[in-house]
This record gives sequence, structure tokens and C-alpha cells, in this order.
Amino acid sequence: MKKIIIGFAGPLASGKDVCRKYILEKYEADSTKFSLVLRDILTRLYLPISRENLQTLSLDLRNRFGSDILAQVILKDINNSSKEIVIIDGVRRLEDIECFQGLPGFYLISVSADPLIRYERLKARNENAGDAEKTYQNFLADCDREAEKEIPAVMKTAKFNIDNNGSFEDLYQQLEKIMLEIKNLRLSQAHE
Repeated sequence: MKKIIIGFAGPLASGKDVCRKYILEKYEADSTKFSLVLRDILTRLYLPISRENLQTLSLDLRNRFGSDILAQVILKDINNSSKEIVIIDGVRRLEDIECFQGLPGFYLISVSADPLIRYERLKARNENAGDAEKTYQNFLADCDREAEKEIPAVMKTAKFNIDNNGSFEDLYQQLEKIMLEIKNLRLSQAHE
């Protein structure tokens, strides 16, 4: 079975996880996230899962084991999946994209939204320790950290783009259009 591998790239709180969940449920897909490994390690070390700890651990692992260490974990997750569609959430670095671009069936989707909208979403979801208490200035500082620096360059490599400034319905319509395009691309490649 040839897999469809969908990567999502976008700035902090742009809606990547909402996209992931939609495809996961609607298309019975599998998913993996770059932060999943980091969260597992922090949990095992009994350290707070804060944005700062996630970014520090990521940098330390990359410095020690190579810049593509997390992408290599993701590749193994993809290979171990029995699902036809696998989603990669949180593609942030050009080295990561280089690992995936050679995979048949890989499609990168960029997800963007205005900074103020993203800030409100971040506070509301309160995914990491301290997110609910962040000021807008703290949020903008987080967006300027090392882990976020390459995201605009990664987004430029995307085959598809989503503007997530609207409603869930608008987001889902954009996702459905992209999924149809991906399926059509896969069909045309199968006939070549």
C-alpha cells in the first residue's frame, strides 16, 4: 500500500493540530508530531511540559544526535503505521523537509493565521504550562524563538496553503479541497 503522508507547517497556534484532528477522524488516518517525542521525554523526566522546555530539549537532542534526529523518529513512525494516510504535525525545519520530500506520497500543507488570532487561540487551548497567562508580547517573543525561525522558509516549500483566519467550516472546506487534489494526484501518478 502506498501511503499518503501529509505534513503541516505553520507558525505557533495557526491551526495545524485542528487540521490534523480533522483528517485523523474523517479519513481514519494515523498521525505523529515532532513534539510527541519531546513530550514523552519531559514526562518521563518529570519536568514541566512548557514551551521553553520543549524547545531546549529539541535543540539539545539535535545538537547531540544530529539535526535530523526527530525527523528520523517520524520516518520510523510512518513506516510502522498500518494506515493509508499518515499526518506529520509541526514540520519546522528545512532539514526535516529534506528528509520527507523524497518520500513518494509526501505533501506539505502550510497553515497561516494572523498573529492576534493565533495568540487568542493559544491562550484558549492552554496546551503548555503557562500558555493561558501569556501576554501578547510573550507570545510574539515565543514566535521569534529558535524553534520558530525556519517556519516561513519551510512554509514556502508547501504544495498547498491554508488561510485559517476564518471559521472551522471554512478551514474544513479548504482541507477537503486539498484532500481531493491529493487523491487526484495519486491517481494520475498511479497511471503513469
